[in-house]
Amino acid sequence: MTTPKKRFLLIVNGKSAGNAALREAVAEQRKAGMSISVRVTWEAGDAGHFAVVAVDMGMTHVIACGGDGTVNEVMNGLMRLDKERRPVMGIVPLGSANDFATSVGLPLEPSEALSAALTLSDYPIDVVKLCAESDTESVTSYYVNMMTAGFGAEITSSTPKMLKRMLGGGAYSLMGAVKAWRHHSYRGTLHWDDQEESTSLLLLAIGNGRQSGGGQVLAPKAKLDDGHLDILVVKDFLTARALTDLVSELQDFPSHGQFVRYVSADALSVSTLSDDPPWPLTLDGEARHYRRFRADVVPLAIHVVLPDQCPLLSSVIET
Repeated sequence: MTTPKKRFLLIVNGKSAGNAALREAVAEQRKAGMSISVRVTWEAGDAGHFAVVAVDMGMTHVIACGGDGTVNEVMNGLMRLDKERRPVMGIVPLGSANDFATSVGLPLEPSEALSAALTLSDYPIDVVKLCAESDTESVTSYYVNMMTAGFGAEITSSTPKMLKRMLGGGAYSLMGAVKAWRHHSYRGTLHWDDQEESTSLLLLAIGNGRQSGGGQVLAPKAKLDDGHLDILVVKDFLTARALTDLVSELQDFPSHGQFVRYVSADALSVSTLSDDPPWPLTLDGEARHYRRFRADVVPLAIHVVLPDQCPLLSSVIET
């Protein structure tokens, strides 16, 4: 059986359309014989639409050129297709944080990243399906890396874009330090496996990948293809001494710490108190506000171009 020729569609975030290094890299790869088409986003929803119509264009691969939000939008577009029709997804990281690309070990320089997206092997990975409700709507969406709720989501959603561009991932750490002195808790009930827990939280992270917020590792044991969610629960604290203990526990990610719980599950449901405002959430860095939500693993849903020794693949033994 003849293997079809690879055809690549680059979906470029409009904010990066003038990236000179990317333009030069595309020109070089075309001269080398690579079949590359380019689409540039103009408004919200474009990246997902381009991913869907890539099939009708005869594309075998779609390459998300942008930050974590662009990767998320392209992946959501692919999930609108039947599984057997989904093109392979590649990534050229052009954002301020690039948490997913960094954690899987992809190059961050445009020329090297494009070369990797065109030549490396692809692997099947899980995505996470999120069904959520706000006060006005019910939505279903997907993410590939990390969802955070509470304090972490506040940081991501409130960090000014100009600060992100100036400081990169350091912008999130700066905003976190500022907000640490003015935080408030998030009350809710969590359900996973046969367990239920009502608590006041500082942070909830549900990881398919490992890091969020510009390099903050919140799910250190996560694998992209193991069929499980890695869940980090950080409970609220009341005193400076308690904060010290909390930070100490975050060095070890215990399964039953006083302030920190790190567990693995196939699904997690969360409901907030009716008299509290909806929780702030981020899905791969994109801000949302929901009152109730449920996260489920969709096993091996998409193929993604990754390094052969990607530490987030189950077949790779880390040293």
